[in-house]
Amino acid sequence: MSYIPTTSISSTVIPSIPILSFFTGAGFLDLGFKQVGFQPIWSNEANPFFVRGFEYAMSQLFKTADSIKITNTTSIADITSDQIRYEAFGAQSPPDIFGIIGGPPCPDFSIGGKNRGHEGDNGKLSLVYIQQILALQPTFFVFENVPGLISTKKHRVFFERLKSLLSPKYTLSMRVLNALEFGVAQDRPRVFLIGILHEWMNAHVDQHSSISQDDWFPWPTDPRYNDAKNRFLWPTTSPFGSEPDQPIGIPSELMVNHWIGDTNSLTQLPNGGETFTPHSDKFMRIAEGDVWSRSFRRLHRWRYSPTVAYGNNEVHLHPIYPRRLTVREALRLQSIPDTYVLPSNIALTHKFKMISNGVPLILAQKVAEACWKLLTGQTDKVNQKNYA
Repeated sequence: MSYIPTTSISSTVIPSIPILSFFTGAGFLDLGFKQVGFQPIWSNEANPFFVRGFEYAMSQLFKTADSIKITNTTSIADITSDQIRYEAFGAQSPPDIFGIIGGPPCPDFSIGGKNRGHEGDNGKLSLVYIQQILALQPTFFVFENVPGLISTKKHRVFFERLKSLLSPKYTLSMRVLNALEFGVAQDRPRVFLIGILHEWMNAHVDQHSSISQDDWFPWPTDPRYNDAKNRFLWPTTSPFGSEPDQPIGIPSELMVNHWIGDTNSLTQLPNGGETFTPHSDKFMRIAEGDVWSRSFRRLHRWRYSPTVAYGNNEVHLHPIYPRRLTVREALRLQSIPDTYVLPSNIALTHKFKMISNGVPLILAQKVAEACWKLLTGQTDKVNQKNYA
């Protein structure tokens, strides 16, 4: 079974486009961009557990002789743009085309969070991220966050302020993309804001082409999964321990079982046996598919998962076993390959938080592919790599 989408590799090799990665975390967004042909040359992560996890996992994934390192481990609020520029490019001027990608910490904008918005410690970093973009002036940038940033009135006002800061320099396009509509078995809507320098747009995008002023960015879509939540007849709940029939007509990759159903082989993989020990009788009582409670949610094998967001009081249970998901199962639901391995010397809490914060790799790759197509003019040739 393949857990990473495959695309034919172009015979025309296009030089890599460098990117700077902010809030790198587990590196899922970086992987998606690298998969297409971009080259991360600078990274930033201030959480020491995430740093350790990223460096170990990436070194394992790429089997490098030298360990892959996070470039800078200081909060971006405490780094100057000159320092970032020097660490990324040295004494040389930045290249003609480079990008910045990142998803500022989102709990302050999450509907299920404390709702402190831009006044929270995490929320403030969104403004700092935009300020760093304006100071460094990349050719393009990607800003990713939770939909609460636009669905909650006071957060939307802040988001519009961020866009107003960017609009004098950048042509902007925003869309909410749900991982479920790209072949990931997870209901995970996220806001993506893309910006391209006005000068680059004016020089490279034909104003008489089919790209309209309001819809210039080639946002990815996949007709196989459009409106998947409403389009298919999903099962609801089944008694725990029963054997519900697999629905007909739903793509298997949109179901949890496709990713974590091979339990015997999964337990033999790295991170395959790592999970919290169950102590509550809730692990035996909650029905398969009952994901509507605030805390304990049992996934349904023939349905998609709620947003992978383990932490605080939210616990996701295995469809057929009386336990939580394992680290490997959580990585699978984020469409991460089995060759991505987190180290044994990091607590489970930090591992699950790392995984929860990441962009599903399939979705990250689709966004990266759209950026690549716009920047290179290669509408049907993408230098995709496969890490499976």
